[in-house]
Amino acid sequence: MFVNKVENSGILALDLIDFKTTLEIIEFDIKTLFYQEMIVKEKEFKAALAALELTPFIGKAVAFTCSVDAIIPPWIYMALADKFHPDVAYYDFKSVETLELELWTQNLKRADLSQYKDQKVVVRARPNMPESLYMLAAARLIPIVTTLMYGEVGMPKVIFKRA
Repeated sequence: MFVNKVENSGILALDLIDFKTTLEIIEFDIKTLFYQEMIVKEKEFKAALAALELTPFIGKAVAFTCSVDAIIPPWIYMALADKFHPDVAYYDFKSVETLELELWTQNLKRADLSQYKDQKVVVRARPNMPESLYMLAAARLIPIVTTLMYGEVGMPKVIFKRA
């Protein structure tokens, strides 16, 4: 008779990929709103922003960037927030990659991990996983689990074990 030792081990797996944002993230280079795509002129900027069609951004996350070396007064960011706030799910002035990590981190911070209380837990190994997510997962799990491991259920590396 075949005995599944992995299944009988009582180890629960937590896969960080499950917390990755499902929001589509769109990059928006604000230089397109500048005069000659280089200079901030209030009148021209406000007109370009008012004329901007938001349909492609509705319900999505927007990563604002600026690919030109321009002097950007702080009111620009507030005007962008005013325009985009009602229609988009999330926005910030950062790269797509950084925004994705921020949303992923928020999801992991908000996650209900009560199912892992007093359990043996392995955080699954994933290639190219942001290191900060492993650290956050450990910080969230150490206070509640009996054993924290890394890798796969069949061959985990023990990180923490409550005495």
